[in-house]
Amino acid sequence: MRDFQVITFDCYGTLIDWESGIRDAFLRAAQEDGVAIDPSGIIPAYSEVEPVVEQESYRRYRGVLTESAVRTARRLGWELSLQRASFLAGSLPSWPSFADTNRALEKLRAAGYRLGILSNVDDDLLEATRRHFTVELDLVITAQQVGSYKPAAAHFSAARKRIGGKRWLHAAASNFHDIVPANALGLPTAWINRTRSMPLPGGQPSYEYPDLASFAEAMTRSEPPDDAP
Repeated sequence: MRDFQVITFDCYGTLIDWESGIRDAFLRAAQEDGVAIDPSGIIPAYSEVEPVVEQESYRRYRGVLTESAVRTARRLGWELSLQRASFLAGSLPSWPSFADTNRALEKLRAAGYRLGILSNVDDDLLEATRRHFTVELDLVITAQQVGSYKPAAAHFSAARKRIGGKRWLHAAASNFHDIVPANALGLPTAWINRTRSMPLPGGQPSYEYPDLASFAEAMTRSEPPDDAP
C-alpha cells in the first residue's frame, strides 16, 4: 500500500503507552503519600478530566497535567495539592513506548515514508519522549507551537503547511482527539484501535487496525489494502 508519502502520528496513546505511564505515576505518588487509591479508577477518571482541562483557557501542557492530576485525585478520594501534583509531568519522560512501536516505525521508514508527530504536549516534554524512538522524525508539531489542543484544528493546519501537497495519512489511537477532527478536514485517517472501541459521530476512519504492527504491515505491502471499513 503506497498511496501516501507522509504518515503522522499522535504520540501518547498511539506510540507511547500513556495509560501505563499515568497509572504507575499515580500509584507511586499515592503510596509515597500513604494514600490507598483504586488502580482501576485512575484512567477512567483521568480520561474524563484531561479533555475538560485542555478546552479551558490555553495553558502549557505541564499545567494541564498538574491540574488534571489534582482533579483526578479528588475523584479518587485523594486531596492532592497543586504543588504535589507536579509528579505527573515529571513522570512523562519515563512513559514507555508500546512493544510494537519502534519496529513499526523502522519498517515504515525503510519503506520510504516521511514520519511525523502531532502531539498535545510541550516541546521539551516531547523531546524527552523521543529518546524512546529508534527513528528520526521529519515533522514535529506540538500544542505549545500552535497554542491549542486537539481536537482543535491548529495541529492539522500547521502540518498541512509544512507537508505541502504530499499525500498525507494521519494515524492515531484517539477517535476524539484525532480521527474526528482529521475527518472533518478531509484528511485520510488510520485508527489504531487497540481497545476495540466504537467510533464517535464523525469518527469513522479511512482505515482501522488493532495495533501498530498490523498498520505497518498494511502500509508496506504492495497490493491494495482490504482494511477500509
